[in-house]
Amino acid sequence: MQRDLQRALAKPMRERKWGMVIDTRKCVGCSSCTVACVMENKLPPGVVYRPVIDTEVGDYPNVTRKFLARPCMQCDSPPCVSVCPVGATWKREDGIVEIDYNACIGCRYCITACPYQARTFDFGENWTDPAATGKDGALALETGRRYQTEPSFEYGNEWTRAEGVIPRSPVGNARKCTFCAHRLQAEMLPACVSTCIGRATFFGDLNDPRSLVSELIARNNAVRLKEELGTEPKVYYLV
Repeated sequence: MQRDLQRALAKPMRERKWGMVIDTRKCVGCSSCTVACVMENKLPPGVVYRPVIDTEVGDYPNVTRKFLARPCMQCDSPPCVSVCPVGATWKREDGIVEIDYNACIGCRYCITACPYQARTFDFGENWTDPAATGKDGALALETGRRYQTEPSFEYGNEWTRAEGVIPRSPVGNARKCTFCAHRLQAEMLPACVSTCIGRATFFGDLNDPRSLVSELIARNNAVRLKEELGTEPKVYYLV
């Protein structure tokens, strides 16, 4: 995948189309991708870019669990874009749907429009709000403060959540998975891909027939969510 990434980055942005493939047969539901995403993007409480949906199927005693990681689908026809009244969200040339935090007015129309529930709202909550109590409370509070004031680098910009300065973007904005666009700029795979212990998540250029993701989606077991809506998601699932 790293070679696929470098090959894609050597092309002009308009010739790339980033996509993700998630093998549901390999996902063990460990949520390491969820945690990695939170750490990479310094996400506050209530903001989740990549939840793993855990469902129980079957009837006793033939019961099993299935896991479905659900990032932003980065749709080719994104319904979240057309409903934004201020043009704060759009699709880039490489297919990533971006949000301009400085332009977003927090109306949340996009959250309602997304059929995949991939967007959440940043209400300005902090991990230290319900501060830990007990003998380790002070240490937890100090660690939490340090973490939540570290900058994130979404879309290649630096965003800092400073205490006492609310609202300040991205507080008060709709937020979602970015395919770790800031890491791609540095020739690194998205955090959820590099931390998947089951090697169930793949990433690359869908326009490159030699890429691993192109080979995987060419198989007859690749599906997309809610294809009937015509949103053309760029996240595929192997079932």
